[in-house]
Amino acid sequence: MEIWPGQPYPLGATYDVFGTNFSLFSEVAERVELCLFDEHGKQTAIDLPEVTALCWHAYLPGVKPGQRYGYRVHGPWDPDQGQRCNPSKLLLDPYAKAIEGEWKWNEAMFPYHFDNPENSKNDTDSAPFMPKSVVVDAEFDWVGDRRPHTPWHKTIVYETHVKGFTKRHPGVPENIRGTYAGLGHKSSIEYLKKLGITAIELLPVHQFVQDSTLHDRGLRNYWGYNSIGYLAPHNEYASCGTAGKQVQEFKHLVKTLHKAGIEVILDVVYNHTAEGNHMGPMLSFRGIDNAAYYRAVADNRKFYMDYTGTGNTLNMMNPHVLQLIMDSLRYWVLDMHVDGFRFDLAATLARELHDVDRLSSFFDLIQQDPVVSQVKLIAEPWDVGEGGYQVGNFPPLWSEWNGKYRDCVRDFWRGTDQTLAEFSSRFTGSSDLYQETARRPHASVNFITAHDGFTLRDLVSYNEKHNEANREENRDGESHNRSWNCGAEGDTDNPAVIALRARQMRNFLTTLFLSQGVPMLGGGDEIGRTQRGNNNAYCQDDEISWYDWEHADEKLLGFTCDLIRLRSEHAVFCRRRWFQGRPIRGGKVADIGWFTPGGTEMSDEDWQAGFAKSLGVFLNGQAIATVDERGKRVVDDSFYVMFNGHDQPLEFAMPEAKWGERWTIVLDTNEEADHVTCDDSGRELKAGEKINVQAWSTVLLRHIAPAR
Repeated sequence: MEIWPGQPYPLGATYDVFGTNFSLFSEVAERVELCLFDEHGKQTAIDLPEVTALCWHAYLPGVKPGQRYGYRVHGPWDPDQGQRCNPSKLLLDPYAKAIEGEWKWNEAMFPYHFDNPENSKNDTDSAPFMPKSVVVDAEFDWVGDRRPHTPWHKTIVYETHVKGFTKRHPGVPENIRGTYAGLGHKSSIEYLKKLGITAIELLPVHQFVQDSTLHDRGLRNYWGYNSIGYLAPHNEYASCGTAGKQVQEFKHLVKTLHKAGIEVILDVVYNHTAEGNHMGPMLSFRGIDNAAYYRAVADNRKFYMDYTGTGNTLNMMNPHVLQLIMDSLRYWVLDMHVDGFRFDLAATLARELHDVDRLSSFFDLIQQDPVVSQVKLIAEPWDVGEGGYQVGNFPPLWSEWNGKYRDCVRDFWRGTDQTLAEFSSRFTGSSDLYQETARRPHASVNFITAHDGFTLRDLVSYNEKHNEANREENRDGESHNRSWNCGAEGDTDNPAVIALRARQMRNFLTTLFLSQGVPMLGGGDEIGRTQRGNNNAYCQDDEISWYDWEHADEKLLGFTCDLIRLRSEHAVFCRRRWFQGRPIRGGKVADIGWFTPGGTEMSDEDWQAGFAKSLGVFLNGQAIATVDERGKRVVDDSFYVMFNGHDQPLEFAMPEAKWGERWTIVLDTNEEADHVTCDDSGRELKAGEKINVQAWSTVLLRHIAPAR
């Protein structure tokens, strides 16, 4: 086979019509073999002839897309010093754009023998059991693709799973259910459009590993937070077969969603890899350059620093690791056309030595990058290490999953004392967390539930977790859910309990979509999806996790659709800037007002009353002015929200006339309804008039403007 020197960059396998350039970074390698595999698994090994700036490279004329390959790295084996090269192990290319095959768990995939794990070296060839990297053709017809570029303040995120969303969907052809093609099917798109969301946030689609530990328990990694290929779309989600075709299928999904006006945000896991701790398998990074890719314990380099709870942490102090992450991000933006990223355990990425550092190299690179800095960036602002909870501390470019919003809103509707003041802050965008760092309300990504934890229905239906199906004796996941005063757990025939649970779900959804910031809806919450009390379904690739469309709660779905439409049509619920709390220009009242149930403005004493669990909120639409297509200035409607977090009904009085003379009820969460009233057909109230708000209920009213 003819071999040319090739180029050190780009890293990975790059096809150019005439052949393919291969390049692999390794600082410790003494020799690198490129191993090509035919369709029968026969191997041809080629020594990479050139090393430039620590990158081993060669160009092979005639090598085309579909070619399967891997690497064997010869170098030092000294685990006590963090060196673990072993050429008997076939290694995936960290820059592979596609990976083919399944994990056939065998002792050969581990660098040690099972009967002597601490003091042995396993020289058995792992190639027969390993998936292979695949050369791909980057060409795709992107003609007509336009990114939606939805402004942050108008963004509504739907967190979902490629497989789980369509695996049981009756409108999706059976042969493509659970795939990229299934998610891009017209039935899926029509549903997302009906729902009204503007972006889907996909659980990990980077190539991930089906863990050996789960395999041994007869389970599978469903969530996918176990990445091994940062440029490769996960192969099991492809309906179109092998040889790298998953790349084309994913691109088609993105183009289809864009055509529907829906952005694509990827949940990415750059904090750790699937190779685990020192007892994990040797799949890629560990055998290429262990000391470069992973954070080691300083005084015992045999072991890994673990800020993620998964066994290892990527070494963000190494420039080649940073390069891999940035190259991956740019690839998904430029080649795959995605619109943003949610960074799993993002505090880990900020750790330079030990402490979380806002000015770490990673943040510097993101800030100055002309591609990545221009897409939506969302941090999960915590990890499991010391000082890892960093909500509110990310740089101005970033938005954050607001864990404090989730916790406070749950506590409020649970009836917890001392929550009223914080609830008001969370409801208005959490200015206490973000305003001082030059950020706007969209820095707060608000959520009640996410993939990690109870679904919305389970949140109000279970006081204890029920994770027995995970086969860990129910020891995993959050220990309890605290009391919701909703009666018996799980299924029940008690009408009062059923009604209270439904009301609490409506309360959560109403609070979420009326709050300032960016709402994120947990996928399936709008149809009452249940995981039967499992709050850690990461390993449940089955009916526990897949959306049950047959038993969808159609009333809750209709209510959610109307809530989203209400938010989208009224700028007062999705302001671009912070409330000022003072009279607007040319107006008599402030842009926001806070009231007791008696209709008087809240005093300092009212805010400090720890037992208080109710309030009224005035949202001034006159403070929000837009210009229509004819250039005419249009002001928004004003709204008044009544929150009753008590376990008893309360009488609320409307504020005095200067805040608005006539009001109409838009929604009352105490009433089971499949829609939200958006016209003037609801009950009308006048200034000072009183209304009875039921226990654990929300009432929303819209101001009726005087006739002109």
